[in-house]
Amino acid sequence: MCFKMKVLIVYDTKYGNTKKVAELIADGINTAEGNETVINHIDDIDMGKDETYDLILIGSPNHMGSHTKTVKKFIKNLSGAPLKGNSFAVFDTYLGKDFEKAIKKMEKQISESMPDLNKASPGLSIQVTGMKGPILEEDLPKCGEFGIKLVK
Repeated sequence: MCFKMKVLIVYDTKYGNTKKVAELIADGINTAEGNETVINHIDDIDMGKDETYDLILIGSPNHMGSHTKTVKKFIKNLSGAPLKGNSFAVFDTYLGKDFEKAIKKMEKQISESMPDLNKASPGLSIQVTGMKGPILEEDLPKCGEFGIKLVK
């Protein structure tokens, strides 16, 4: 049984890899008919907008073992903002041995600042092959699969 979901995907990116992951996740979400997906760079989000989403997805590049300062600030400000979500999930892009480091820290920060917000799924960590990318070829399908899983 599926119901229509309103999903906000927020991401930070330096070289476009995290944006690409956000778009591929949205493609997966949109395979279920009727879902409404909004994708925005974190700098373009209006935190003062009184809007509620079924799911807020937050993506960040792994920056020295954690999420970016911009994402940390967004999560901190989200707890008191009119912009709301019923549940959340996170994703990151990483290089080398930093698998899941940023997602673990994002999940922890969200759980501490918004304990009533449900985690929809464990986070998704996607490997990039160099500082500027591209995304590791075999990780690309995981993005759409993650989106599909989130709305089931």
